[in-house]
Amino acid sequence: MRLAVVVGQPFQDGPYTIRVKVPHGVKLMPHRHPEDRTYTVISGVFYIGLGDQFDAEKLVAYPPGAVIILPGNTSHFHWAKSGEYITQITAIGPLGIEYINSKDDPRSGSSEK
Repeated sequence: MRLAVVVGQPFQDGPYTIRVKVPHGVKLMPHRHPEDRTYTVISGVFYIGLGDQFDAEKLVAYPPGAVIILPGNTSHFHWAKSGEYITQITAIGPLGIEYINSKDDPRSGSSEK
């Protein structure tokens, strides 16, 4: 995955906008963010599901141009199922992320890909 800061300082208090590029096949296992987020699909198809368990049956596909509002602390998961996607995320920082199962956190080096 790649993250680019468009506006602001995501890890500080205040508004920010980032773009996230996720390669084909990558799964982001169930996690949540403390901040309310607005996702805009820039390219590709964005698959997102809600819940504490990854369940492909719960994935909803959003095409380019779609806007998704995700309240803070909502457990969710993503899958680049049909190809690479890019989403733009706007929120009020600081940015936070907590994986439901800590072994799924890609920052730990032991996540499923």
